[in-house]
Amino acid sequence: LSKVLDLPPENLIKSISAVPVSKKRHVADFQLSIASVTEGSSSDCLAQDLNLQAQKLAERLKCDAVVSEISAGPGTVNFTINRELLARTVLQQVLKDGSEYGVKSELFSTVPRQKAVIEFSSPNIAKKFHIGHLRSTIVGNFIANLKVALGHEVIRINYLGDWGMQFGLLAVGFQRFGNKDKLKSSPLQHLFEVYVQINKAAEDENTKKLAKDFFRKLEEHDEQPLSLWKQFRDFSIEEYIRIYKRLGVHFDEYSGESFYQEKSQEVLKMLEDKGLLQKTVKGTGIVDLSEKKDLSSFSTVMRSDGTSLYITRQVSPDLAAAIDRMNKHSWDTMIYVTDKSQSNHFQHLFQILKLMGYDWAERCQHVSFGLVQGMKTRRGEVIFLEDVLNEVRSRMLQNMASAKTTKEIEDPMETAEKVGLAALIIQDFRGLLSSDYQFSWDRALQSHGDTGVFLQYTHARLHSLEQMHGNEQLTDVNVACLQEPSAISVLQHLLRYDEVLYRSSQDLQPKHIVSYLLTL
Repeated sequence: LSKVLDLPPENLIKSISAVPVSKKRHVADFQLSIASVTEGSSSDCLAQDLNLQAQKLAERLKCDAVVSEISAGPGTVNFTINRELLARTVLQQVLKDGSEYGVKSELFSTVPRQKAVIEFSSPNIAKKFHIGHLRSTIVGNFIANLKVALGHEVIRINYLGDWGMQFGLLAVGFQRFGNKDKLKSSPLQHLFEVYVQINKAAEDENTKKLAKDFFRKLEEHDEQPLSLWKQFRDFSIEEYIRIYKRLGVHFDEYSGESFYQEKSQEVLKMLEDKGLLQKTVKGTGIVDLSEKKDLSSFSTVMRSDGTSLYITRQVSPDLAAAIDRMNKHSWDTMIYVTDKSQSNHFQHLFQILKLMGYDWAERCQHVSFGLVQGMKTRRGEVIFLEDVLNEVRSRMLQNMASAKTTKEIEDPMETAEKVGLAALIIQDFRGLLSSDYQFSWDRALQSHGDTGVFLQYTHARLHSLEQMHGNEQLTDVNVACLQEPSAISVLQHLLRYDEVLYRSSQDLQPKHIVSYLLTL
């Protein structure tokens, strides 16, 4: 190909792709897209011209010991590899690379190794750990794991909602309804209960005044309020760590809005010095983001609540956090994983950073996801992540107990949790992240069809086969035994794995890998 097209081999690598496997018909192994190697080709290029060029190129190419068949398709040239060579090459590569199969592909040879900061999960202390936080947790973890597998350095940050007037209210509530033992034993549950109770009394002017006073003292670093707030935060993080462990998730840093209160003031000063901060009649601080500077688009970075300047969670702490992380980690890319309702916020955040003169704002990315509807436990609405994990485990245990194929296992609780979690994650990852979807426990936990349970079952069967045959490291394979169509289909599919990984690494969508595994 390189000789015929007079192009260096490295220019052709991304123009040649493995052909998706079809159960209904015989397919070639690789195809070359004519449009990608034709100079000046554009979307206006007539399909018939591309087909004609494909036909002419196919006629100029000759089969050899490697390629057994060459044909023209719609705008493509298709190549079928010598079947024995295909089997030997794929299996040798799988055996040689082991768990790094696909990662060492030439597709990644030009991709520079980077340092990525990924902010995900980010629940609010004392508030509901809603399903959006669960999605953020598993999607952020997927992106972090993928980047690590591809050789990048990753810093996982959990940016907690751990500051604001609600902590004044929570402290007043804790003084009235709190219990120190319950705070230690189940902080998330107890703080949530206290928060619900005090919210009912929040209309009372005296309660409002006490909450404001507490938060003002907290902002002034008064020792007693600070000590109570620290207990709320520390106990909550301890419990989060325990729950995240059940999910197989960890963080390198637990950060939060509280870290950036003073730095936010510095950011406001910088915005003022650069002439970017404008004040409205009510004392609200805004940044004009419009091209014509007519305030048709702006972002609020500070507002007055009548007693003190209150910096919105929205922009100022996030600006301070982004600048601080660049100073601290010198990252190459920073990814925020939240639901799509925050798209505007991050658009504004990146725009303001650019206006402030930070060119690296272009390397910030918001990975957004849609809403999940219908995820409830048998007891009703989901409040905490742990409710979801317990529900997954109990439903899966029930399914395992009623299934005739379930074998006796050492720890059915742990197995139920792992299989159930896989089911939950696979259901979530099957579509585009930005899509909303209706959750169904029955569909997610089905043992047949395209589900996480079936994937885990298949994985367990393969392990069982390995153990039956001694788990020995293969050194030689008789490829003549792998010529029937079903074996060829599996080999062709294995051949595509690096492309699937590459695609997921480019758009950070897990659906490509999930679809690949379910097809396999």
